[in-house]
Amino acid sequence: MILASASPRRVELLARLGIVPLAIVSTEIDESPLRGELPRVHALRLAAEKARAAAPQAGDAHVLAGDTVVGVGRRILPKAEDEATARKCLALLSGRRHRVFSGVALQAPDGSLRTALSETIVRFKPLSPGEIDGYIASGEWHGKAGGYAIQGRAEALVAWLGGSHSGVMGLPLFETRRLLLAAGFSLG
Repeated sequence: MILASASPRRVELLARLGIVPLAIVSTEIDESPLRGELPRVHALRLAAEKARAAAPQAGDAHVLAGDTVVGVGRRILPKAEDEATARKCLALLSGRRHRVFSGVALQAPDGSLRTALSETIVRFKPLSPGEIDGYIASGEWHGKAGGYAIQGRAEALVAWLGGSHSGVMGLPLFETRRLLLAAGFSLG
């Protein structure tokens, strides 16, 4: 299997299933939401596009891709690339629930595509300005959907979670395992 992701977190999560990818292929696709696109549809579409983009380099291997999207209502929060965006996301998420959608796509060598979606509800505690400053100083927010990484310091800010912790990290293991088994992979 080829992993279509530059995320070291996805490699770590796949290892929990006993899988080491044959290769890791970073894909460059436009991740901008389409007009009116809902967060769940966006996550699935991006995962599928990443799998398709990596397929020409896969030969006769399967391609696994994923994408994680943080949604507040119908709004898709960006991947925080600067401090101002991260602060805006954290202020919006403070004391409220949001949803994390993690799409997974598995493309077979014959071009067939299987997809799955994990939906997790996360509620942050109310964040003080000092807590936001402290998290910003950690740098963990950089490049993360919604401006946080649950596998780091942000986990201490989560008051409640309903769904897939691994999905919030970037690859929902239950759904990924199910896709792999359906495609004939042998897992322990």
